[in-house]
Amino acid sequence: MAQTDTPPRSDRRARRRQETIEEILDIAEDVMTEEGVNGLSLAEVARRLGVQPPSIYKYFPSLMAIYDSLFLRGQLEHLDVMRQAMAGAECGLGALTAGLEASGRWALANRAIAQLMFWRPVPSFAPSAEAFAPSVEMVALQRAAMAEAVCAGQLGPEADSDEAICLVSTLLVGVLSQSMANEPDLEWGQGRFTPTFPKLMKLLVAAYPRPASGSKSGSDVR
Repeated sequence: MAQTDTPPRSDRRARRRQETIEEILDIAEDVMTEEGVNGLSLAEVARRLGVQPPSIYKYFPSLMAIYDSLFLRGQLEHLDVMRQAMAGAECGLGALTAGLEASGRWALANRAIAQLMFWRPVPSFAPSAEAFAPSVEMVALQRAAMAEAVCAGQLGPEADSDEAICLVSTLLVGVLSQSMANEPDLEWGQGRFTPTFPKLMKLLVAAYPRPASGSKSGSDVR
């Protein structure tokens, strides 16, 4: 019997289904960008897709499921952007700063998804554990860079902490919030707010100063 390279019908069906899912998510992101994150509706997604609203339920059981898939897709893309930026930078503070700046650039280029991920503008939505998992990896990347900064003597030992991660997040989200609210059409590095981020990172050094030369940490005291 002759062999053919034609994919099995089940594979073609699965591929078409995944393509439709991605198209639905693309449309949903467009709607959120134009109408606000809370402006997303199954009816509008169906209208733009050219189908009746019940057809969407073949792919997503609810509007919250679409939000969840958008959250997951955004988190995975954001994590990859941060990881690549940090891999190409000097260890410690260099990698942390590179990752955060890449995060900021990504957020301003993907404002609707970033709002869904970091500002939670839909009160009734909470991400699933699967959708939230990349965010846990993102924090672990930042925490590893903090630990490297401590080992390199760039920061004091208290910087290797959950508190320091919260401080870093507050600095970045504060800059992004001001930028989005007051300069919504500008990219990272433009305007009044995002260019201040390198100076704000110096606050991290001030908050967790390196031990004075010759001093002993608590673990060295006998």
